[in-house]
Amino acid sequence: MTAAPKVPAAGALPAQAQPPAVPWGSAPPPRILLYGGTFDPPHLGHLNNLRAAMAAVRPDRVVVMPAGTPPHKAASATPARHRLAMCRCFAALGPGVTVSRWEIDQGGRSYTVRTLEMLRAAWPGAQLYLAVGSDMLLSFRQWRDWRRILQLAALVVESRQAGDEPALQAMARSLAADGGQVLFAQAPAFVCASSTLRARLAAGDAAALDLLPASVADYIKKYDLYHLQK
Repeated sequence: MTAAPKVPAAGALPAQAQPPAVPWGSAPPPRILLYGGTFDPPHLGHLNNLRAAMAAVRPDRVVVMPAGTPPHKAASATPARHRLAMCRCFAALGPGVTVSRWEIDQGGRSYTVRTLEMLRAAWPGAQLYLAVGSDMLLSFRQWRDWRRILQLAALVVESRQAGDEPALQAMARSLAADGGQVLFAQAPAFVCASSTLRARLAAGDAAALDLLPASVADYIKKYDLYHLQK
């Protein structure tokens, strides 16, 4: 495992993820897995996907990165402090999992390429991996600086729906021709979307809490997020 770090203002990681002060020497470079998202709220599908990505990569450290404002979505109505707190549920996946507030602290739209550049500066020489859902892989060429992302990190894909493998394999081959590396995490598809859960909770459907980690469900009830108690 790599030593835990600490971050400069705009260029490095939060206190949980500073690079070691010495080079890796003869040891293999550490594997760093980035898992980003709005996490509004984080649900069992998120844990399922990250668990599968971790099994595929066997990372030394996982950085869970709640977004400030993702470029492909409207700004979250849920305050960042709540989304960040709910993301503590990911720590249950292992001691190497840290939650970073770096993108939230940057303000404005969050672009994955900037976050990967920050991680590259924080861990020079580390092998970077980016966990993405199948829908994100299929639209990957619409991302900002997608070619640079392929230079910085290997993509680790988790399927979100049954039957999408042929399209995913075709996209993986296409990105490989552009110099990219795509790994596939083996896990059953877990059909669950935060937007659907928010709508169900706002409608008073308490059964939606069953699709959340217990700590997240308790947090939502404690702070009356998504107006569940109205």
